[in-house]
Amino acid sequence: MSSDFWSGLALGALGGYIIATASGWEYLGPEGPGPGFFPLWYGIAMLVLSGMLVITNARKKVIIEKPVDRAEIIRALGTWLAFAVSIAALKLVGFIIGFAALTFFIVAVMYRRRLRVAASVALAGAAAFYVLFPLALGVPLP
Repeated sequence: MSSDFWSGLALGALGGYIIATASGWEYLGPEGPGPGFFPLWYGIAMLVLSGMLVITNARKKVIIEKPVDRAEIIRALGTWLAFAVSIAALKLVGFIIGFAALTFFIVAVMYRRRLRVAASVALAGAAAFYVLFPLALGVPLP
């Protein structure tokens, strides 16, 4: 069995747990969707998609998987480290600056794009969050 098969099983178990937990929360309240609405649908989507992953991989013929590339693992762990650092820095710099810095790092370092492209993507993403949440929805960002 491939790693996608086992990942699908693990994600299916996580989806089942999310559904079981969210089903105990209020689905719809007097003001609209309750705290269980989005997690329930997220868990359902996760369960369905992971089931599709398991089924499609169970039907495949055995394929020899390529060896793990050490550089890919380092890039993935670097992204997780950058994400963790940005979460820790949110209280110091705020969401907009922290998100822009994380986006800049991922685009410039992980995807190896030009600094101008990375800065443009980071600024556009941060501006989109600012326009959507504080301005359009009236929800303050941390």
